[in-house]
Amino acid sequence: MNLSVLKCCRVIALSCVGFAIAAPAQLISAQNPFQGKRLYVDPNSPAAQQAKVWQRSRPEDAARMRIIADQPLAIWMGDWIRDIRRDTEGLVSRITGAGALPVFVAYNIPHRDCGQHSAGGARGGDTYRRWFGDFAKGLGSRASVIILEPDALAGADCLPMLMKDERYVLLQQAVRSFRQGGAAVYIDAGHANWQPPAEVAKRLEKAGIQFANGFALNVSNFQPTELNITYGRSVSQLVGGKHFLIDTSRNGRGGAAGNEWCNPRQQALGLPPTTNTGTPLVDAFLWIKSPGQSDGTCNGGPRAGQWWPDYALELSKMADVLKSMVPR
Repeated sequence: MNLSVLKCCRVIALSCVGFAIAAPAQLISAQNPFQGKRLYVDPNSPAAQQAKVWQRSRPEDAARMRIIADQPLAIWMGDWIRDIRRDTEGLVSRITGAGALPVFVAYNIPHRDCGQHSAGGARGGDTYRRWFGDFAKGLGSRASVIILEPDALAGADCLPMLMKDERYVLLQQAVRSFRQGGAAVYIDAGHANWQPPAEVAKRLEKAGIQFANGFALNVSNFQPTELNITYGRSVSQLVGGKHFLIDTSRNGRGGAAGNEWCNPRQQALGLPPTTNTGTPLVDAFLWIKSPGQSDGTCNGGPRAGQWWPDYALELSKMADVLKSMVPR
């Protein structure tokens, strides 16, 4: 183990077990784990249930809600789940039993969201290690994808230095724990209008990008897909050619939100989820953020993560408006 790793572990009083530099054989190739796989559509999603409620009383709105209900969504896992291993085992069994690939978002890092709308997360490093260890056990050896800790790297500026160092170590340990069972891991890297490519690349390296399959962009944000592709290519060049994912769930207006990220209005659904992106470095366009889940108590929204049918309906309506404006 080199001196810098020893110093880091000593300073933040963490165990160095499993943190040694890996042999070349442990580094992850550029193979796309989505290739040939089907994404899972939850028949009981909030959007699907809402469409049923509105079927008779609001048939046009129900049809717009079904546009969301018919798309595959990532499943968020965090501190609201009492038994992470049991629930993960059940979800993986259900999804793989349907012939699809499970896609999860791990969202439980300590000091999550810097105390803002999505504040919470594990109470400390040891709690977080136990959590992602049990999460990985629930996945077992079955094929799955983990999108690791949205905003944890790009939004780390709120943390003091020691907490930043701890976060990098925890993320790297989480990557390696998930990878040990065979899950594909994409570390969240913010979006194209947040951190410069060189800065986010530096943070990705500290967080263990060399052991991950790649990184994720635009999670829960509204930046245009093409802008994120250009940005992702720049980051990829700095981290060994790693591939990436892009969240297209709410970016149909291509960045009209400006700097507003919390329930901005007049936004639209983006490109449907697909594993055929037409861009070799982009493994998939996914709906990682569920359209209709609130970003927080802002712009009229309920608590972060709660279902907000009016916002989901607005996203679907605006997508219709944008389609009608495309020249034929």
